[in-house]
Amino acid sequence: MGEVSTIGLDIAKSIFQIHGVDVDGAVVMRKRVSRAKLLDVFATLPRCLVGIEACPTAHHWSRKLQALGHTVRLMPPSYVKAYLKRSKNDANDAAAICEAVTRPSMRFVPIKSEQQQSGLMLHRSRQLLVRQRTMLSNAIRGHMAELGIISAKGRNGTAELLKRIANDDGDWIPAAARFSLDVLARQYVAIAAEIGVIEKRIHAWHRSCAESRRLEEIPGVGPIVATALVAEVGDWKAFSSGRNLAAWIGLVPKQHSTGGKERLGGISKQGNRYLRWLLVAGAMAVIRYARQHGTKRLWLVRIMQRRPIKVAAVALANKIARIAWAMMVRAERFKEQRLLPAAA
Repeated sequence: MGEVSTIGLDIAKSIFQIHGVDVDGAVVMRKRVSRAKLLDVFATLPRCLVGIEACPTAHHWSRKLQALGHTVRLMPPSYVKAYLKRSKNDANDAAAICEAVTRPSMRFVPIKSEQQQSGLMLHRSRQLLVRQRTMLSNAIRGHMAELGIISAKGRNGTAELLKRIANDDGDWIPAAARFSLDVLARQYVAIAAEIGVIEKRIHAWHRSCAESRRLEEIPGVGPIVATALVAEVGDWKAFSSGRNLAAWIGLVPKQHSTGGKERLGGISKQGNRYLRWLLVAGAMAVIRYARQHGTKRLWLVRIMQRRPIKVAAVALANKIARIAWAMMVRAERFKEQRLLPAAA
């Protein structure tokens, strides 16, 4: 039995499972370790390849193990599942991870730095608060509609309802309903203020980041999208091409091809949902501007003529991702290409 060379580490909140093999694939260690003793155990081991399933805490442990001299690889859990044998438990999970990390065709997840994770916390917090603000807005609209008060769509309509609730001098709202609406209105205003504070921090980070400022030059990319790309992608050279980046985000159609016949469906639900949502929203902004004021982009004009607007938005989001990859890898700035007279 040789020296351990590859380890599969199944991480959890308190108890971790280690599965180690030597260069011949023979099992040399199976061990359950508590959270407090994990780093002490790895400090006594020779430098080896460590595989971990990608999850929120995996990046922290990856950085700690790399500091001890180990080579760490993160893998999507869905790719590891194929190597799991029979029943699922911590020992079998660690064995599956140990086998999966040695596969030459395995795809790995880049390890995020603390700065990247801190930036993503801003985005995740903003996303959560935006969802809560939307929920409160829908609740206020629904309750007011039950009383016969209908408002316009969008945030402006909600603002009108808030003014009406605050300036209620009549008795058209029952006392119990007025109490409930006041509570919801205060929550809505407070969350909107917190969103504004987070967005100021994101804009400050954007101004201090050269990569983010360069990405903002792309039409459809603002400070929110630019900082999200910088935080999520990290190492742009980890992708061999812009198409690989777009596929990683999930801006490509699902395939169900067989017998030499290609069948393409809608976009995949896999990938980075947050980036996909931001890029498609940015693409829709470009398309709305193009429909109102015209555009000089020949490619966009042609695709809008032959495809539905939402399909064109996804295609444009895919193109934005590829442009971003080319700019970052080649250290270039955005260049507008293929111009034609503005469309009516």
